[in-house]
Amino acid sequence: MKNFTFLRPLLWGGLLFIGYFIGTAWKTNEADSTSTETQEQVAPPIRKEDSSKKNLQPNEKATIELFQKTAPSVAFITTTNMRRNFFSMNVTEIPRGTGSAFIWDKKGHIITNYHVIKGAHRAQVTLADQSTWSASLVGAAPDKDLAVLKIDAPSNLLQPIPLGTSDDLQVGQNVLAIGNPFGLDHTLTTGIISALGREIESVSGLPIKDAIQTDAAINPGNSGGPLLDSSGKLIGVNTSIYSPSGAYAGIGFSIPVDVVRWVVPDLMQYGRLMRPSLSIEMASNDVSRRFGFEGVLVINVVEGGAADKAGLQPTLRNQRGQIILGDIIVGLNDEKITSRNDLLLALEKYKVGDKVTVNILRDDQLFTVPLVLDASRN
Repeated sequence: MKNFTFLRPLLWGGLLFIGYFIGTAWKTNEADSTSTETQEQVAPPIRKEDSSKKNLQPNEKATIELFQKTAPSVAFITTTNMRRNFFSMNVTEIPRGTGSAFIWDKKGHIITNYHVIKGAHRAQVTLADQSTWSASLVGAAPDKDLAVLKIDAPSNLLQPIPLGTSDDLQVGQNVLAIGNPFGLDHTLTTGIISALGREIESVSGLPIKDAIQTDAAINPGNSGGPLLDSSGKLIGVNTSIYSPSGAYAGIGFSIPVDVVRWVVPDLMQYGRLMRPSLSIEMASNDVSRRFGFEGVLVINVVEGGAADKAGLQPTLRNQRGQIILGDIIVGLNDEKITSRNDLLLALEKYKVGDKVTVNILRDDQLFTVPLVLDASRN
């Protein structure tokens, strides 16, 4: 066997070199790890962005502030009817419908559309704090699709909505609607005034003139809610939509606030609209067309009323049963009158006690009769 003693020094030297290399590498990795941990400890924590300090645009901030300010003035209405079971004779209360409303004053008066509460036996008003209150009907104006309810809520829960004007509105200005479409309370939609001077039909069939048309989304449940200008003031009461499907189609209508301003005080004081009147019974438009004339045929005059005092003639029958036509009203203060609606809308421009001149046809001759307007008795 050969002697390999001379290789031992080389073997030990190689082992020492390998040990030194491994030890150096271990210390380097440990130092790097320590440095990384130190950096992680020193690095500042990542902070979540405060949602209230997001980079909102000025118009977004204005809309948010307007909604937060006005939402407490908007209410939610639910109506019910009482039904008696045919077999048990027990009376049960069943849901009828929902709608929107807004607070008028600190006394608890609530404004909504007449069609929202029409035919209901009971109505409840839910305020922004989710408290619910039984409401009583104070007054209604079907011709204007407006109604006043009252709740006995504490004044600290009642935030009246500020009133604007509607005679200075312009097509294109921004508007906002707050309501409860499909029962989803306090929903905000935005848009512009699309048109002014529209005519819509009220519950009674009488047209409501000067309605506001808007493209702000109005859906079932929005009826009775406020339409606001960009300063948060009431400019209209959302009342109807034009839609083949019954849902939002980009055309909604609101009753102008100038109409609300003069209707609501009457409803609060008298329970009905105190429209100036001639104190006559008018023929229907069909009767006028049947006889082939334009105007309003006087069927009867109220004894002691304005028309009676002015000497207007009613429609009569002679001894042979033949109809003797009464006076036909064709003008009021030189404003042309061709139908019942013309006369009713013309009278809205005046107050009880105002003096007017009535243009009438009597035996095919035109007469002008002075008259002092009465208060409507219906």
